[in-house]
Amino acid sequence: MAKDNFKTALAFTLAYEGGWSNHPADPGHATMCGVTLTTYRLYHPGATATQLRNAPMAHFEAIYRKGYWDKIGADALPAGVDALAFDIAVNMGPGRVLPWLAKTAALKPTERIKALHGLRMGFWRRLRTWATFGKGWSRRETACLALALKMAGVK
Repeated sequence: MAKDNFKTALAFTLAYEGGWSNHPADPGHATMCGVTLTTYRLYHPGATATQLRNAPMAHFEAIYRKGYWDKIGADALPAGVDALAFDIAVNMGPGRVLPWLAKTAALKPTERIKALHGLRMGFWRRLRTWATFGKGWSRRETACLALALKMAGVK
């Protein structure tokens, strides 16, 4: 279905995940390119925060491909749904988006994208960190929704 969309989705997500972060209010703590130290250690046991911070981009691409894109079956998803689901998986974990994908499976791609968008925004708004991160999350989701709809062929 959407086998060629990984690089497009990854480029979008990396633009929002950015570089190094260790915000005290972020439950992920030490994070580089959106990959937490805990996740990085699954692929590179014993790695330190400094090693995470200095890791080559190829490490992050491999983690995102195997641990997120492949884990949610994005290659089998319709164009647009794949990119949005991937971004949700990166931001919230594959375990959060998989039930949402199942719940929305019967919908047409554009309706599915809108439903996933609503589920994500609803989840974020209920978090106690919404006051700190909500504005940035909303900007990210608005851009991700636009990308997903464009990829799905909506003009």
